[in-house]
Amino acid sequence: TIHYMKLHAPWDVLCYYAEDMGLRAPLQAHPNPTSDWSAKVLATLRMPNMMSEDVPNQPLDYYTCQFRTSKLSRFLGGDDQLNFFQVRDRHAILHEILASTTYGKKRRAEVGIERLLEEEVYSGAYPLHDGAFEIPENYDPEENGPLNGRQVLYEYWARWGRWYKYQPLDNIRDYFGEKIGIYFAWLGFYTAWLLPAAAVGFFVFLYGLLTMDTNTVAAQTCNSGKEFKMCPPCDEKIGCAYWYLSDVCIYTTISYLFDQPGTVFYAVFVSFWAVTFLEYWKRKTASLAHHWDCNDFQDEEERPRPEYVSKCSHLEKNPITGIKEPYFPKEDRFARVLSGAAVIVVMMVLVIIFILAVILYRVLVSIPLFQNELFRSQASLIASGSSAVVNLILIMALGKVYEKLALKLTQWEMHRTQTEFEDQLIFKVFIFQFVNFYSSIIYIGFFKGKFIGYPGHYTTFLGLRSEECQNGGCLIELAQQLAVIMVGKQVINNAQELIIPKLKGWYQRWKLGSRNEEQPKARWEEDYELIENEGLFEEYLEMVLQFGFITIFVAAFPLAPLFALLNNWMEIRLDAHKFICETRRPVAERAQNIGVWFTILEALAQLAVISNAFLIAFTSEFLPKLLYQYHYNWDLAGYVNFTLAWAPPGTLSQPCRYQDFRNPDGSRSMFFYELLAVRLAFVITFEHVVFGMNKVIDILVPDVPESLEVKIKRERYLAKQALADTDTIMAVCLSDDPV
Repeated sequence: TIHYMKLHAPWDVLCYYAEDMGLRAPLQAHPNPTSDWSAKVLATLRMPNMMSEDVPNQPLDYYTCQFRTSKLSRFLGGDDQLNFFQVRDRHAILHEILASTTYGKKRRAEVGIERLLEEEVYSGAYPLHDGAFEIPENYDPEENGPLNGRQVLYEYWARWGRWYKYQPLDNIRDYFGEKIGIYFAWLGFYTAWLLPAAAVGFFVFLYGLLTMDTNTVAAQTCNSGKEFKMCPPCDEKIGCAYWYLSDVCIYTTISYLFDQPGTVFYAVFVSFWAVTFLEYWKRKTASLAHHWDCNDFQDEEERPRPEYVSKCSHLEKNPITGIKEPYFPKEDRFARVLSGAAVIVVMMVLVIIFILAVILYRVLVSIPLFQNELFRSQASLIASGSSAVVNLILIMALGKVYEKLALKLTQWEMHRTQTEFEDQLIFKVFIFQFVNFYSSIIYIGFFKGKFIGYPGHYTTFLGLRSEECQNGGCLIELAQQLAVIMVGKQVINNAQELIIPKLKGWYQRWKLGSRNEEQPKARWEEDYELIENEGLFEEYLEMVLQFGFITIFVAAFPLAPLFALLNNWMEIRLDAHKFICETRRPVAERAQNIGVWFTILEALAQLAVISNAFLIAFTSEFLPKLLYQYHYNWDLAGYVNFTLAWAPPGTLSQPCRYQDFRNPDGSRSMFFYELLAVRLAFVITFEHVVFGMNKVIDILVPDVPESLEVKIKRERYLAKQALADTDTIMAVCLSDDPV
């Protein structure tokens, strides 16, 4: 038998805890400032805005200040005890009581509902949803009453038919709290900013498609016939045959789509785009934090985590509160953190081992393909394509294993507060996932084909020759690897978000057993059949990794932002449907920004500038072509022949060519050193120009809009008057014609 306990906080308790927790109460209402730049543009152009719609139960916006019971008469609605506190505030107050109440001995840290849940005294503790999310057939507002908050969000947000509409952020915040509201605000803002990046990337790709006929290098390759006999891609003694450069005509032609002058422009554009996006998100964050009364929110004295207090060995006095509380020695925690770091290093080494295994797989698979005359021209494509799929499977499997390991490690490290715990977990998981997802791409982009040697002096590993770039160069292979990993990851994640919650929900209902369906279930019974809300960690991690894909390696794959945009349109609806229909209602939490994730995004934006500079300089053919045009021929006539060196005499059974800038004896040519100097100069110039312009953008775009500063000053003035025992506030409010 399952027993349910429904909790209620009376008015006096609500007032006491609202004052103790520093909740804010309304002083004066004013028009809701929610607006979108696209709405302003369309209004200026006098064009209809199909993205806008009237959402019912739109929350009002207020000037607010911290609640004081003694000043209750100063607040709007202070005489309405039933509706004065919002539902989310009631949830937060009840959770505060549950989380801080002692149920046993304090010395044993028998405190809070989280400890009781951990010990399985209770099987769940959750706020109730407002009601069913479905709207009844033949719904009549006059007869059935207004829609509840859950129905409003389902009808105007979570349904797939609303994919092109603005998100009702105020309603989301009103129902789920600021932390979840901030997440969906960021996701929507990021998705909107992907539109220009995706459009420019598509046009760059289209430009390459339309100008393929002007690709002189591809024409020279395709028309070469049997002019350029190429050296075997592996040792002659194991059966690798000579081949002709014209065999890879189609791949050289396709590579132009990803290695063309527009790519350089797009890399610069995305570098500026990323920094500008982050600067304007700061402004959006400031507006939302003020609008949602989180501007001054800080975890000044956060309670210790239940897991922390339950495992601490002794008590010590808190220097701030003066109260004895569970304490874990810093020296012991430092030793555990070092041990955790060692485990992370071991896991990263494991990733590198798997990457080497994938490289060996690619080499070993390509050998029989090159030996087969039928598959010779497609050998490199088949080997790299299949290895990318294998790599994706390994990446996803390792990622899941490590996330569970990182959680256990972070729990073992005994961090005192939930904020410290989450920051350490985010750091661990992101560092590993960065290496896990990006290492194979970094290898192809920056290392593959750079240290292969030359005929007679090849670099070997485990008896096998180092990989070299084939079929149009490493950039097309990088684009292929990036597309498989990024798009494949998105498909797998979306399938998981679509299927796994339904399977978990079915299992939860099956586990609870069947009952008489003719009798309607109470709200708490229906909510108990939903799955537990797992928070926002996985959602943020997925989007931040995606941000890295579309910025760090965008020079190799201009269509990446387009695929990200299409994915995010789905992601918003999947997440919305999950929160509304499939999970229990989470406790409303306050937040004024996206936390440590913003720091990670800034680091990725800076890294993207360096990465794209090196990709253009050392992986693409942009600078070799440019230097050849300057030295020899602006029409690139003879360029293909110029890039091919002759194998040193006597090293192979037949004379053959290989791609490198070397003299007939194998030594580096003068052109190689000139090109190296140009490449390094390009990297330095690119980085200084982009970083300099980014600094200018940072200076020109203030973090807080000017109009918002006026509102903040106005609110502070009203709060000062409200908390002072004067009648001035009445005159001020009346003079402004409040709503």
